[in-house]
Amino acid sequence: MSDLLGFVLSGLVSGALYALLATGLVLSYSASGLFNFAHGATAYLCALTYYELHSGLGWSAVPTALLLVLVAAPALGWGLDRLMFRKLARAGETAQIVATIGLLVALPALGLWAVELLADAGAPVKPAENQFGLPGVGPSPATSWQLMDGVGIDSDQLITWVATAVVAVGLWILLRHTTLGLRLRAAVDNRSLVELRGMNADRLSSVAWMLSSGLAGLAGVLATPLLGLSSHDFTLFLFVSATAAVLGRFLSVPLAFAGGLGLGVLQNLVAGYADFAEKITGFRTAVPFLILFAGLLLLTRRQRTAGTAAVDAPPVDYLAGRSWARRWGPWAVAAALLALAFYTVTTPFWSGLLAQGLAISLVFISFTVVTGLGAMVSLAQATFVTGAALVAGLLMSHGWPFAAAALVGTCAAAVLGALVALPALRLGGRSLALATLALAFLADQVLFQLGWLRNGDTGWEIPRPVFGPVDLSDDRAMGVAMIVLVSAAVAALGALRDSPTGRAMLAVRSAPSAAMASGISVIRTKLLLFTLSAGLAGFGGVMYASFNTRITATDFTAMTGLIWLAVVVAAGVRRAQFAVVAGLVFAIVPHLVAEYVTDSAHLPVALFGLAGLALANDPDGYCAAVSVREYRRRVRRGGGGPQRGSDVPNPEPLQGSSSRASVRGSASHVSVRQDPGPVPAPVPQSPNGEHAPALALHGLHAGYDGAPVLHGVDLTVRPGEIVALLGPNGAGKSTTCLAAAGLVPLTAGRVRVAGRDATGERAAHRARAGVVLAPEGCGIFPALTVEENLALYLRERDARDAVYERFAGLAARRRVAAGSLSGGEQQLLALAPLLQRPPKVLIADEPSLGLAPRVVEDVFRLLVELRDAGAGLLLVEEKAAEILGVADTVAYLAQGRISWCGPRSEVRADRLTEAYLGMAADGVPGTAKDVTRP
Repeated sequence: MSDLLGFVLSGLVSGALYALLATGLVLSYSASGLFNFAHGATAYLCALTYYELHSGLGWSAVPTALLLVLVAAPALGWGLDRLMFRKLARAGETAQIVATIGLLVALPALGLWAVELLADAGAPVKPAENQFGLPGVGPSPATSWQLMDGVGIDSDQLITWVATAVVAVGLWILLRHTTLGLRLRAAVDNRSLVELRGMNADRLSSVAWMLSSGLAGLAGVLATPLLGLSSHDFTLFLFVSATAAVLGRFLSVPLAFAGGLGLGVLQNLVAGYADFAEKITGFRTAVPFLILFAGLLLLTRRQRTAGTAAVDAPPVDYLAGRSWARRWGPWAVAAALLALAFYTVTTPFWSGLLAQGLAISLVFISFTVVTGLGAMVSLAQATFVTGAALVAGLLMSHGWPFAAAALVGTCAAAVLGALVALPALRLGGRSLALATLALAFLADQVLFQLGWLRNGDTGWEIPRPVFGPVDLSDDRAMGVAMIVLVSAAVAALGALRDSPTGRAMLAVRSAPSAAMASGISVIRTKLLLFTLSAGLAGFGGVMYASFNTRITATDFTAMTGLIWLAVVVAAGVRRAQFAVVAGLVFAIVPHLVAEYVTDSAHLPVALFGLAGLALANDPDGYCAAVSVREYRRRVRRGGGGPQRGSDVPNPEPLQGSSSRASVRGSASHVSVRQDPGPVPAPVPQSPNGEHAPALALHGLHAGYDGAPVLHGVDLTVRPGEIVALLGPNGAGKSTTCLAAAGLVPLTAGRVRVAGRDATGERAAHRARAGVVLAPEGCGIFPALTVEENLALYLRERDARDAVYERFAGLAARRRVAAGSLSGGEQQLLALAPLLQRPPKVLIADEPSLGLAPRVVEDVFRLLVELRDAGAGLLLVEEKAAEILGVADTVAYLAQGRISWCGPRSEVRADRLTEAYLGMAADGVPGTAKDVTRP
């Protein structure tokens, strides 16, 4: 019994730290949609700073810890959000993953480099890297208490438990009983709708990042006695805590917190009671990664892909249609000159350095296959490298020739890649990245610990091969051979990309559901990509190990693979040529830094990590940045658009908008016959005589990703007036609503609210000025209760009670999650609070969509009440009969332009029918009369 209690108590210590890190991960991910792989690096940086300030400079423990947790760590989170995370939220998921991995690499290196600089300047800092047995916040040495025989606790453990309990209670109070917490939860539920309700989503995101970084800082300070100052251990600690975040589905703070505590206890119980684990080297430390992998497979929800654009769409091919000489000529010339340089101008040192860079380039090209072609982020490439090299070394130790051993090693890596891919391919994005990283850690701690495979700490010798008169032990010959191999890999990848198989891969990348409908096997294609990438990484690993003449199980760990990924993607993962540049940079930069800047080993690592941060501005990498920007300038000047056959994604509508607002839909072929006379006449004054329009749109031009949808929309909505905006699908009605509300930026035109120019204001400012958008569907927060939805708009209890008094159905379900209401109840919940505090303008996009006829009547009755209360209403509605029954003014939108606008009494059935349906009124008997009936 005492053993069990001891395991549970010690497990609760690590579990408390897991809970803190997992809670921070969930907070930051929920608010921004970005999984922060650098969360553990923030914890390490705070632990390092605490150690130097407390042990080195002699600052008091508690004030130092409070300063770091309450000030420094939140400030770091705020700064990273402003400088990096906000831009990354609009980038592709690959760029998000790699940029935060770059931060994971850079932050510890920057911290250790700063310590070295301070030491050189004479500051009383202490050696920090890989220090253990360090003091915590409490007494040093820690005070211990015996609870019973064999069971004791110390002051560091007690402080960890108390701090974690205080944080848990504080977070519960913040999220459940404060306005800020309610808004944070609303931002988790629907970020766009938060902006439409007048709340600054970016500011809420900054608060979430500050809280997340503060929790990471607290975990770092508390973990110092347990983990010491090993950045590797802190990174492992992060990924273990990611298991708890998975248990909370990246959304639930309570579940993630409880999962962290349970994970710590489970890990200790396995270590104490799983006797079979003694026979498997490294199994005990690998348990959390097994749980992480299983949790990702079982708990990660698959996202619906049909009808959506690619998450990580490929870039414009700015060389599409150009000649072979233009596309490949410069690279062929560079390869020839480099081969010539090996035997003419390079010194032996530079020959070896360049050959090393070319060898690692083969590994880097494997990232182009899996991530560039497949849009899958694999964090297990270093595992394939190590596995192939160890197998090749093992076989060569038994007398196998180099070529045969390399072939078998490559095949072993390909098989390992297939085994990794099979269970993980149902995942995507961050979940796939975490799954492959979990498997990479499992390989490091279990597979590569097998004695027959690793050959102890000495590893295996892999001599450079000799092929007849060609002896690759000469760095010059090795370099030329690597040029040939790299050129062959680049050419083969280019041929694959242009082949039917390559086009199938690109189709799977861009639109899996459409590819499946075309007869392409998505799973088979992804499996092929993963296997091919693993095999190429394995072959590159054998050649790289051959350059070094030896391989050990610790040469290329999972953490090494993270650095490689950051280097490759920063250069440009879409093209194999850029991967070659990345390999040369990876080999050369550390030497240049050591020669001309500093001999510190930390600065090159920091630079490689920081290179990933550039993806926030240049998602295609720095190699493509100049050409891409020049291409975009040429397009803006009218020099041409994307070439036919290039990898140009369809412009993606704003999240939450109708698919009818997409650019594809704007190319409608509805025939609209213009009537003679002053068609775009100004809307008459409303009956109450108001002269300042509630909303005025002047010459709006807007679109998505440079593709225009609106072409000069002019529209006026006056107080106490309902303007019905009609038109066929794809005309731009939803885009007009989004542009008026501030969710879609304008390329030209003005927006005025109550006579004030609001063109430059974002959605939250316009909402606070009285412009409310009820988006297509229901504008509610599904995860919040009815009461909480009302409280976001009506802070006064009396106002909410008035809503309940009017709508008894909502009153009876005030504690129920709004997402469980019927469609009609959800629409009433979205509109009901507006009756208590009428806006200046209500823009409603399809308010009756999917509702029963009786509920439609209730919704339109509410809209009329809002008009009578003095609000101006702009309504987009497919049900022409219903909307014409309440509208004062009707505007018709076709192909992004207002083709007619006037009083409802002047609406002609034949014009409306022809424009709406693309046929004459007599082609649909009876339609004309029905459509104009009040």
